[in-house]
Amino acid sequence: MLPWSAELAGRFEQSTLDSTLLRDNPLGDPHQRQVLVYLPPGYDESDRRYPSIYVAIGYTGHVGMWFNRTAFRQPYPEQLDALFAAGDVPPAIVVFFDGWNRFGGSQYVDSPGTGRYHSHLCEEIVPWVDATYRTVPERDQRAITGKSSGGYAAMVTPMLRPDLFGALATHAGDASFELCYRPEFPQRARELRDRYAGSFENFFAEIAQRPNRITNAELGMLEIYGCSAAYSADPDGTVQLPFDELGEIRPEVWQRWLALDPVVMGAGSHREALGSLRAVWIDAGKQDEYYLDLGATAFERVVRAAGVPAVHFELFEGAHGGIEYRYPLAIQWLCEQLSR
Repeated sequence: MLPWSAELAGRFEQSTLDSTLLRDNPLGDPHQRQVLVYLPPGYDESDRRYPSIYVAIGYTGHVGMWFNRTAFRQPYPEQLDALFAAGDVPPAIVVFFDGWNRFGGSQYVDSPGTGRYHSHLCEEIVPWVDATYRTVPERDQRAITGKSSGGYAAMVTPMLRPDLFGALATHAGDASFELCYRPEFPQRARELRDRYAGSFENFFAEIAQRPNRITNAELGMLEIYGCSAAYSADPDGTVQLPFDELGEIRPEVWQRWLALDPVVMGAGSHREALGSLRAVWIDAGKQDEYYLDLGATAFERVVRAAGVPAVHFELFEGAHGGIEYRYPLAIQWLCEQLSR
């Protein structure tokens, strides 16, 4: 494995989309967004059309991070290229996008607290990709995948827009909110009390004084606030936390969160949309720190109950991080499903 960039069999194109939907987002985040598109080997030598797979990155991730190099781990784009270069997998166009904002992520939903990131994907990125590249512009030839918050996007986006996406793969995606989010609330309430006098305004003021020095504990605080901005902002953009100063649930706010839990969605109002999908891949590490292995199991049961015809479910030895090797496995499976 080379510690520097490898020669690719396919190629990547990076473009900047000027988003109308994000232009006036409430956080003032950039409306010019990066999109990275992988074109498989042979794309330039034919007029063939290809299925497309969209890749959503996890919380605090953005498109520019995909080529980051870690010792003894090959970057995902290079793993992806090697997969298609081997010639054993039906080729596809792969689109990398993100939902980055000043809180580290938008959960890829539309929210008055962050902006219209779900609509940005569905109404701007997808049409642009279909108009720019030789895709097969049909829902049964389009899939979405991701890990963690990206896995959450992969689960909920096809349920919200089954007309656009016909298959998905989720790696340790946020699901079963009672398990993956709620246990953190007392800890965050304590940190707010002891370090920030009970105020997120004080939290943001403190981290603003230390650029490039945010701690892991502060990232946890930022994520809870960012998820609150995504799941439970008022119509005027005011962010409502799902817990009070004692770390106890605020029931009316918590219900807003649960309404966006993939397990709740798939078992309830979005069951028909979920059941319309062609194929669903679900996996997670058995030692996931956020209990997303349990969330994956719950989502798998909902998927099967909805009647999805092709389901791959797997719990493997591993935690939440360091599971990039799983991504090409799901891409291969999705390509095989889309080619049928």
